[in-house]
Amino acid sequence: MIGDLSVHLVTDPELCGDRGVVDTVRDAVAGGVSVVQLRDKSASDRSVVEQLVALSEVIAGRALLVVDDRVDAALEARRRGARVDGVHVGQSDMPVAEARRLLGPDALIGLTANTSAHLDAVRTLPAGTVDYVGIGVIRPTSTKANHPPALGVDGFRALAAESPVPAVAIGGIGIDDAAALREAGAAGIAVVSAICAAPDARQAAGEFRRRWTGRTAARVLSIAGSDPSGGAGIQADLKAIAAHGGYGMAAITALTAQNTCGVRGVHVPPATFLRAQLDALSDDIAIDAVKIGMLADAEIIGTVADWLRTHRPATVVLDPVMVATSGDRLLDAQAEEALRALAALADVITPNLDELAVLTGRAIGGWDDALGAAQQLARDTGALVLAKGGHLGGPSAPDALVGPDGALASFDGPRIDTTSTHGTGCSLSSGLAALRAAGRDWPDAVREARAWLRESLRAAGTLDVGRGHGPVSHFAGLWQRGGLGTRPTADEIRDEWWRSVTAIRRDIDELSFIRGLADGSLDRRDFLFYLAQDALYLREYARVLAEAARLAPTAAEQAFWADSAKGCIAGELELHASWLTPETGITAETFDAEPSAVTTAYLDHLRAAAFSGEYATLIAAVLPCFWLYADLGERLHAGEFGARALDPRHPYASWLQTYADPEFAEANERAIGFVTAVAAASDEQLRRRMHRAFIGAAEHERAFFDIR
Repeated sequence: MIGDLSVHLVTDPELCGDRGVVDTVRDAVAGGVSVVQLRDKSASDRSVVEQLVALSEVIAGRALLVVDDRVDAALEARRRGARVDGVHVGQSDMPVAEARRLLGPDALIGLTANTSAHLDAVRTLPAGTVDYVGIGVIRPTSTKANHPPALGVDGFRALAAESPVPAVAIGGIGIDDAAALREAGAAGIAVVSAICAAPDARQAAGEFRRRWTGRTAARVLSIAGSDPSGGAGIQADLKAIAAHGGYGMAAITALTAQNTCGVRGVHVPPATFLRAQLDALSDDIAIDAVKIGMLADAEIIGTVADWLRTHRPATVVLDPVMVATSGDRLLDAQAEEALRALAALADVITPNLDELAVLTGRAIGGWDDALGAAQQLARDTGALVLAKGGHLGGPSAPDALVGPDGALASFDGPRIDTTSTHGTGCSLSSGLAALRAAGRDWPDAVREARAWLRESLRAAGTLDVGRGHGPVSHFAGLWQRGGLGTRPTADEIRDEWWRSVTAIRRDIDELSFIRGLADGSLDRRDFLFYLAQDALYLREYARVLAEAARLAPTAAEQAFWADSAKGCIAGELELHASWLTPETGITAETFDAEPSAVTTAYLDHLRAAAFSGEYATLIAAVLPCFWLYADLGERLHAGEFGARALDPRHPYASWLQTYADPEFAEANERAIGFVTAVAAASDEQLRRRMHRAFIGAAEHERAFFDIR
């Protein structure tokens, strides 16, 4: 048996950590892993069987599943109904010929072969005994004790040229090795720590697949109805996919006669023809993501569900088309029930408020109701739900990505005054699918798709299409301002970035350090430890600010960052010393405390931004120290956490007084202004890098307030 050997995940329970092997595998397969090898040398046979059964369920045929060494466990898991495709055996494990005899001719069997002698032995075996060999290690690795000397790419190349069967590279492989190993003759790469230990296993796996294939465009299929006016349905989906750099494909569920003023007629081809379209695509093309739109009846919905169960792509976004603009229900009761079942196969569901009400069977009277309904739907289906507040009216347009435990990320911005809103739901969901398939995590994908849609809405009026609700301008970013598009404004970026750290700000508010500082109960030793660490931080932060001044493109920015660096040394450190010196003897000149891991991590993040030489990313990274500190300080001083903060007898009263410094408030506003102005003038990729640097620093700021 030979399948797609391109990207193997070899599991390691310790590296998977609290996330666990099953969830790591689920995410990695969604990212594009083609083979999963369960390796757990210390587990009992019973445990390995249980893991194989669980992995078979989450993989659901989307990748091959093999087990390291445990042939008996593979056979037992098969007897229990699990799909286990084969085994990988080492030189000291069961003889490979015996493994073939036990597992049969259709099993996938790999053999470790790290020397020319090992490969010579493979040649003596009957044809079909071994499907592939694993050759390594490529780089030194800690995941396998006593491994042979690292081969490097050139060493692998030499052995692969001798192999009578496809060769898979394994051992210490990093992302930058993928393309080189393929060029060296590898049939695939086997990765352990670079995926198991990655913060986002799906994203890591997706990046390995992209590097392996050299492909940059995600292949995204839209399953939806056709709109001859081009504003919605398949036509809008293909434009949105292309606008996000994807390659769009289409399986048409219905033909409509419509324009910007309304729908005049609908023709639904037979469900068998829809299945023929879907099979024709999946038989030939690897599909990275699917967006599902208009499905006319229960039979069509069932056809899509059956196809998904057979060919489950890595990403499925469901935009349920259930309620017309007039408020009329578009599906009968049987079809609505079938759509609820289909929703359980999706990764993200993107209903408008009317559709959300139908899916949950509850009235929605406001944004809080919408969030509650979205959470209910997420619990019922296991999918994430993008709650959209565009139909609520009012000056803002909130959205939220909601899971079973509540909102994962919230987004807001001023409502855009336009009547060109035809196809906004179709376009947003398709852009979201394309971005997810390109490797974004869900919150980032929503953030980017939403920013793109707002750009497209702002430019929609320039199209002058139709007399009714016109379409959005999907390619505004390519057509206008020299191809740079109508970017979000500085004010919009400010609002979005601030909302993106809502959870972080909430966490800071609940920290025992902050609560104790506010009510005076904070242990003096904890306060002094914080001050000592903050003094170390400020000394290095000043150097980072000085680098921002050096890179600044204008005199005003240069002066601001330089003055801020000076303030850290001349003002802040002296203030710290005024507290530390009487009790510890530490002065502004003798700060020599050992930096904690939290302090070191925060400074490493800032130094990395400084060393990048990219001014925009650097100033985004330094901003949370201004913004979060100023916001928290203002509220602490105002007594938001308890009236005692204003009492002059408060043990930290003089420290809290510093939070009311109007000069720092003014400096914070200037810092926000400089950063958001740069972001507004930047292209999408640079804005994304800036925002990630900002979020990362905000997370470090939260950890710093909880320092021990």
